[in-house]
Amino acid sequence: MPTVRVNGVELFYKETGGGPETIVFSHGLLMDHSMFEAQRTALENTGRYRVIAYDHRGQGQSEDPGRGYDMDTLMDDAAALIQALNAAPCHFVGLSMGGFVGMRLGARRPALLRTLTLMNSGPDREPWPDRLRYGFLAQLVRVVGTSPFTGTAVKALFGETTRHSPARRAMLDEWTAKLRQRPRNVAHALIGVMQRHEVAPDELRCIKCPTLVIAGEDDTARPPRDSERLASFIPGARLVRIPGAGHSSSLEAPEAVTAAILEHLTASSGQEERAAGE
Repeated sequence: MPTVRVNGVELFYKETGGGPETIVFSHGLLMDHSMFEAQRTALENTGRYRVIAYDHRGQGQSEDPGRGYDMDTLMDDAAALIQALNAAPCHFVGLSMGGFVGMRLGARRPALLRTLTLMNSGPDREPWPDRLRYGFLAQLVRVVGTSPFTGTAVKALFGETTRHSPARRAMLDEWTAKLRQRPRNVAHALIGVMQRHEVAPDELRCIKCPTLVIAGEDDTARPPRDSERLASFIPGARLVRIPGAGHSSSLEAPEAVTAAILEHLTASSGQEERAAGE
């Protein structure tokens, strides 16, 4: 299993493909790198992309050092991973928690990014009632584990269309089993997400790389209005809404998400080629 030691922690990553451009995928809370397998397969098969997906500290197969679950530290992890794997400038794709990382990278470490895709994410702090509720939930997870709360997690992470779709049943059952088996220490990551600070509009306006914002129309954890607000602050950002997708759009509508990402990357490459020819 490949790992890289960056920022004081061993991060697991999966790398495939061998094209001239690199894509880095950053997953959401309670998930792991494998939530992007459909996108990985499609993009590496173009022959144009080297594809890397990694697990955040304390999640998936990465080390849990017992500290550093805030979004600024996770941004530093991502920046160090990109540099250690000689991936810069990369196409960075972040979903939810990964999007919180991605928007910080775009604003603060622009030289590392070629393009940015932010999925099911938003710039604001969590409302205080949710911070209190999930803080209490995190304390319970530390004591009894994730299993008693799997139903709650599934409802938050997957939209109503997915939960009632026979075609998505196998995928949903697979991820329900994974969520049920998450270790108790995932509570640290939950607190890190819930206690995150906002990324202010003035900082978002500093993102200059081509940016795609993807919203799942069934997303209740991060409603489409959050993605609309995020896109409104990033110069030139394009918003794509995915019908029938909830908070885990890469799993719920893999073909539509892959098509949106590929269109974004192709368009940005065309812009670069035209600029180079001028």
